[in-house]
Amino acid sequence: MGPKQLDHFRHILNGWRQELMEEVDRTVLHMQDEAANFPDPADRATQEEEFSIELRTRDRERKLIKKIDQTIDRIDLEDYGYCDTCGVEIGVQRLEARPTATQCVDCKTLDEIRERQLHG
Repeated sequence: MGPKQLDHFRHILNGWRQELMEEVDRTVLHMQDEAANFPDPADRATQEEEFSIELRTRDRERKLIKKIDQTIDRIDLEDYGYCDTCGVEIGVQRLEARPTATQCVDCKTLDEIRERQLHG
């Protein structure tokens, strides 16, 4: 993969990371602004459930930010774009669809089949 392509993916990843970080900031502000001690147990339960869903979403995004950071490190180490399993080059189309991909389509498909067989 050439330097221009690597810069292209670094730009995509940095933009994606920035969007996620802004969403985290919005969530913190939202939770601070909306935090209220409702006297009605149903209202309080609704708010707690809403916060719980939001926190689960942010946790998934936190894990994605970590994966984005690892991917940027791979770009820096010139190890980006190669399958961790078989070592072949991951296609540009796959990387465009999922810039944090660490496996080629074939290896990922096999992993998903194994996963389905194990956890049926």
